[in-house]
Amino acid sequence: MSEKQRTIKKAVSVTGKGLHTGVLATVTFKPAPVNHWYKFQRIDLPGQPIIDANVDNVTDTERGTTLQQNGGKIATTEHLLAALVGLEIDNVLIEVNGPEIPIMDGSSMPFLIALEDAGIEEQDADRVYFELKDILSYEDKGKHIEMLAVPQDTYRITVMVDYNSPILGTQHATIYSAKEFKQEVASCRTFVFLHELELLLSHNLIKGGDLDNAIVLVDREIPQEKLDYLAKVFNKPKVKVVEQGILNTTKLKFFNEPARHKLLDMVGDLALVGMPLKAHILAARPGHSGNVAFAKILKEAAKKDKKAAPRYNLAADPILNVNDIMKLLPHRPPFLFVDKILELSATHVVGLKNVTMNEDFFRGHFPGSPIMPGVLQIEAMAQTGGILALKSVPDPENYLTYFMKIDNVKFRNQVLPGDTLVFHLELIGPVRRGIFNMKGTAYVGDKIATEAEMMAQIVKVKETTPVAEHKTETKAKQLIK
Repeated sequence: MSEKQRTIKKAVSVTGKGLHTGVLATVTFKPAPVNHWYKFQRIDLPGQPIIDANVDNVTDTERGTTLQQNGGKIATTEHLLAALVGLEIDNVLIEVNGPEIPIMDGSSMPFLIALEDAGIEEQDADRVYFELKDILSYEDKGKHIEMLAVPQDTYRITVMVDYNSPILGTQHATIYSAKEFKQEVASCRTFVFLHELELLLSHNLIKGGDLDNAIVLVDREIPQEKLDYLAKVFNKPKVKVVEQGILNTTKLKFFNEPARHKLLDMVGDLALVGMPLKAHILAARPGHSGNVAFAKILKEAAKKDKKAAPRYNLAADPILNVNDIMKLLPHRPPFLFVDKILELSATHVVGLKNVTMNEDFFRGHFPGSPIMPGVLQIEAMAQTGGILALKSVPDPENYLTYFMKIDNVKFRNQVLPGDTLVFHLELIGPVRRGIFNMKGTAYVGDKIATEAEMMAQIVKVKETTPVAEHKTETKAKQLIK
């Protein structure tokens, strides 16, 4: 059963300071239509520019992920985007009245809670995943970053962090699906080593930073005057180093909270691929630059996959074999051009035709250089689509399918003896008055042979069917359901 796209039921807002700019900003999540994905809108700028959450719009990955498009820029997007992916929300408009997403408590949880308060609802469109089919890898030798993506039927992430630090050590974190994000990852806060913090302060950065929204790791002795300075900077009465080398009184929510936060960052950054993923991502020492580089690799693979032929198991037992098909369609050899039905749902059908040298039409169609006539490819596609149309009625044995219109036909590659033609047809609009609009594509291997858009209508026939054929009535009902 296909999953539906999801959005939120109503608008909801959160307000806070940006980590690096210190600017107070309000983020308002709003419902969005199907196939919208995530878009930011800088409502404080002239023209209120839209910025797509797309890896092609990344302009900076230093201490966070920054997007820029249409004259607008938005920084530190990763924690917010991770909350959307973690709740499996597909379509949201994100209005922001400042240059940076608020840091809040340094995790995704404040955004996640707000989105849950808004409510989540299904939309009238199927969710389209990028389902990884081949192994992909990325390596940055200078930063010791390694990433691997392998095929998986869920969105699984495994992260390892190792900063050569006796305080942090080597840590691992894993989620087995997006459904684990809220419980296992969403509350995990960003972290920084004290020496990094001092450098950022010296460059007048992290103006919105606070000891309440980050874990500060201390891996060396600190003189008291330095602690007093930090207390003044962060407006705290006192700052001290507590157990496990952590600054002040912060307690870890998980023993491996830093690794879990790196996983959180990956979820947010990989949202920039632009669609939900089905893959197992394994990452060693990830950071925003590596995440974004890998997101570009995944996006490019998704683009190629969209253009590539779908992969079907042609050796699997068919939904309908040729004898079953003849109980549903009135066509008979030599004018039956479908051998198997591999898939059949309310919205799509996949059929198969084995093209052999014994076909009658090869005797007269370029017999010295046999090619399957294009019109017969269209007829085979139409017969496959006829089975999809018949699925819409409870008594298919009492109906015939008539094709009313064929548009945008393209013959892209020749079909030769020995080829296996696979037809994929899907509805491209609602069914009204028994009329079906379908988009059909015929493949030979990884190549598209033929494309067409078809309109067909199913019509109930009068009871003139020979008595012998009525014996198949019950069988036909069973086959089509």
